[in-house]
Amino acid sequence: MADRVDRSENFVLQAGILAAAGIITRIIGLLYRSPLDSIIGELGLGYYSSAYNYYTIILLISSYSIPAAISKVMAQKLGAKEYINAYRLFKCALAYVLTVGGAASLFLWFGAGLFVEESAIPVLRTFAPTVFIYGILGVLRGYFQAHKSMVQTSISQIIEQIINAGVSIGMAYLLIKLTFGTMELPATEEGQILRGVRGAMGSAMGTGAGVLVALLFMAWLYFNNRQKLIRKAYEDNRPKVDSIPEILKIITFVVTPFILSTFVYNLNDTINNKLYMDIYPSRMRLNMVDITSNYGIFSGKVLTISKIPIAFASAMASAMIPSVAELIAMNDQKRAREKIALAVKSTMLISIPCAFGIFALAKPVTKLIFPATKAESLEKAGILLMAISLSIIFYALSTLNSSILQGLGKVNTPIINAAAALAVQTITAVVLLFYTPLDLYSIAVANTLYSGIMCVLNQWAVRRAIDYRQEIGRTFIRPGIASALMALMAYIVYRIVYQINGSMVIALLPAIIVAVPVYFIILVLIGGVNERELRSLPKGHIIVKALRKLHILK
Repeated sequence: MADRVDRSENFVLQAGILAAAGIITRIIGLLYRSPLDSIIGELGLGYYSSAYNYYTIILLISSYSIPAAISKVMAQKLGAKEYINAYRLFKCALAYVLTVGGAASLFLWFGAGLFVEESAIPVLRTFAPTVFIYGILGVLRGYFQAHKSMVQTSISQIIEQIINAGVSIGMAYLLIKLTFGTMELPATEEGQILRGVRGAMGSAMGTGAGVLVALLFMAWLYFNNRQKLIRKAYEDNRPKVDSIPEILKIITFVVTPFILSTFVYNLNDTINNKLYMDIYPSRMRLNMVDITSNYGIFSGKVLTISKIPIAFASAMASAMIPSVAELIAMNDQKRAREKIALAVKSTMLISIPCAFGIFALAKPVTKLIFPATKAESLEKAGILLMAISLSIIFYALSTLNSSILQGLGKVNTPIINAAAALAVQTITAVVLLFYTPLDLYSIAVANTLYSGIMCVLNQWAVRRAIDYRQEIGRTFIRPGIASALMALMAYIVYRIVYQINGSMVIALLPAIIVAVPVYFIILVLIGGVNERELRSLPKGHIIVKALRKLHILK
């Protein structure tokens, strides 16, 4: 029995490994964002964010969903011990991404003018080669994930972000210095735009460099481990071997829904970017420098901070797809429901307190991560962060449930749900932008609404797909109560320390130190979590040990 429990929870361990890597990469991302912000400014962040949104769309269409899709199909083949078919699938997947990724990369280079304004075209073109490289990296990551090992992907993500950070800062500084001979802000608007574009190009180079080095690392790991799969493939004497056309058909029919789902799911950022940076200023006759700087605050700072807690949900989602797909292939719905319940509970235990904590401490958190932010921008960023804090919970749950549905074979359902949510959020954003004085806050409201609708629709779809019902009280209500009390305590500590020394950053640190143990103590006391669930969290054994020493957990 114990062995079965260990096996059933192995995916949580693997998700924890991937989540830890995701959190580390986001921390690295935050650490380098501050010096990058001081180099390229909010205008540069605006150009970078605008180009990055369109680069992401092309990447989503061509390569981004490859790891999840390949891990699902290979896991099914490996689970059925079809080793030769798994190996042939892997080789065909590489051929697929080389073709599609190459075409997408060329399209982005030559078609950059279709997406962004003329001044931002060089920034978008800088991203073009990364699309091609990422496809190959995605197949290699999917290969290891199919074997239920997230360590390789986790390490490669950390390496990717470290290289990204160093090259982004270095190249942004170098390009600005070579162009102007100084780091001082130009007096003219044209000079400011050129400086922002050069800085954004340098940051885009960092993205490509990170992906390239991660690819080299994963390729090295693969060549050191490929003999195992090759040996099993040669020992596989099954009479039925999938032909190349059959494998390509499988890849197409599996990858396409994954692509469409991920594409539609992430399309709201691009639509909001288009509305706010193109349609809105042209209709309202607003200054583009101000608009780009505002969007730099929202996309470059606020969204960056809000996506940190979602790392665990994304990791859990990556681990869920092969696990659920394998169980469904074995027709073991009972264990599939158990895994889903544990995954949702573990995700909510982290996402809910993060959302409450960010809401209570939005302004000092922004100041800590972006210390160079001016007072006016800091005030705006703090309010925006509070406005989208609830979306952290919604995005975490909807991301997880999208992957669960894909693992269950309901690959079209997340697409339909995302399209419905996208339509509502777009109408809301248009109405709020053009008929209220909310300005940039309209995008924050629409973003939260979108994630909320997706969350409800996906949760309902999972319930119908596998006759699954998530326990409400211990999964949502009690963690919510513990999180609210934690946030209140953290805010009180912050205000007291801030009144004494007047420093947001210094006042924030004791507030965070107090918040973490308060949350888990209250959660245990009100019966919101048991020892098994605590141990399923990243470093959960440390939490259990601390609570035992305090005689709170027996």
